[in-house]
Amino acid sequence: MTIPITLASGSASRRALLQNAGIEARAVTSGVDEDRLKLAMRDEGQSVAHQAMRLAEAKALAVSKSNDGLVIGGDQMLALGSRAFDKPDGVAGVRQHLRDLSGHTHTLETAIAIAQDDEIVWRHLQRPQLTMRVLNSGFIDDYIERAGPGICNTVGGYQLEGLGIQLFSKIEGDYFSILGLPLIALLDYLRDRGMLRA
Repeated sequence: MTIPITLASGSASRRALLQNAGIEARAVTSGVDEDRLKLAMRDEGQSVAHQAMRLAEAKALAVSKSNDGLVIGGDQMLALGSRAFDKPDGVAGVRQHLRDLSGHTHTLETAIAIAQDDEIVWRHLQRPQLTMRVLNSGFIDDYIERAGPGICNTVGGYQLEGLGIQLFSKIEGDYFSILGLPLIALLDYLRDRGMLRA
């Protein structure tokens, strides 16, 4: 019997990563109030990595309540030291993010959690590190204009698979995790469960 897989996300990029890897999953948005949960966790002084994992778990559990099978929840947060970055507020927010990240190495705390029958059965965290070149104001303005409005929906103001690659001098870590889903670890888990051919 095939176990259904649900992606607890409206993210087109995460769904595309699964589809391209041959994983059929339907997507269901979780309805989790991420801003409220983040504020509560920050008030508690929780690390950025812990915040990302808690959000991934919350999404998976919320969708698992009304869906059978495996429910995949994911979240990605950007950390510059102990500072958490949220998605930028429009073009001005992207510009400020890039100024703050310029010349520094940041971490993408990329969390994934799987729920089944209202219980977390697996979790995984990847922490790719990206070093941004020193960017001058002229380059930043040109980049924002050329990259288009989609970068406002990304936590760092960049899409690595597009023009965003030009921002970096060094990248360490799993490419798929940078895109928002620790795909290799997920595939290993699904093989261990007998859901993929070994």
